[in-house]
Amino acid sequence: MSRWRSVTSGVPQASISEPILFNVFINDIDNGMECTLSKFADDTKLSGVVDSPEGWDAIQRDLDKLEKRAHVNLMRTNKAKCKILHMDQDDPQYQYRLRDEGIESSPEEKDLGILVDEKLDMTLQCALAAQKANCILGCIKSSVTRRSREVILPLYSALVRPHLEYCIQLWGPQHKKDMELLEWVQRRATKMIRGLEHLFCEERLRDLGLFSLEM
Repeated sequence: MSRWRSVTSGVPQASISEPILFNVFINDIDNGMECTLSKFADDTKLSGVVDSPEGWDAIQRDLDKLEKRAHVNLMRTNKAKCKILHMDQDDPQYQYRLRDEGIESSPEEKDLGILVDEKLDMTLQCALAAQKANCILGCIKSSVTRRSREVILPLYSALVRPHLEYCIQLWGPQHKKDMELLEWVQRRATKMIRGLEHLFCEERLRDLGLFSLEM
C-alpha cells in the first residue's frame, strides 16, 4: 500500500515549469551584493577578498542578504552543503554564519565536477580523473573480448578520454607526477590494443588519438 507524502517544494518535479520557476526565483539574487556572486543552477558561490575586518563584514552582510531572501521567497538554504574555502595561508579564517549557525570550513571543494583545494593544487583532481578513467578501462578490459584497434579506440574516445579532458583548461596538471599519472591511463589503454602492447612513444600516442594532455 502506497502512502501519500506532503510536497515541501512549490515547483512541480520533472516539468518544464521547474527550471522556469527556479530561474524566476534566483535571476536577481545578485542584486545589491557587495562581493562576487556566481550562480549555476542551484549552486551559488560567494567570493571576496578578506584581508581586513571590513572584507569579512562585506561577506557576512551578503550571506545575511541571501538567507533573508531565501526566507522571504519560502526557499530553504541547505546549510549542510554550505562550506567555506579559505584560499590563502594568510587568511585570518573568520567564522561565517547563516542565521545563528556557523558555516564549516573545508580544505577542498568540488565545483561542477572539478575538485579544488585551498592551495589551488590540482593533484587531487588529477587523481580523481585517473581513478574514474581507470575504472572504465577495467570495465572495458573485462567485458570486451576483441582487442583490435577498431574496437578499443572508439571505446576509449567515447568513455575514457572525456574524463581526462573535462575542463582540463582549468585544472591542467602542473606537476610531473600528475602528468605521469594521467599518461599512464593512456599507456594502459595502448596495452589493451593487440599489436601495440609495447608502444610508449608520445608522438605515436597522439597519432592514435590517445594522448590528450595538450594545454
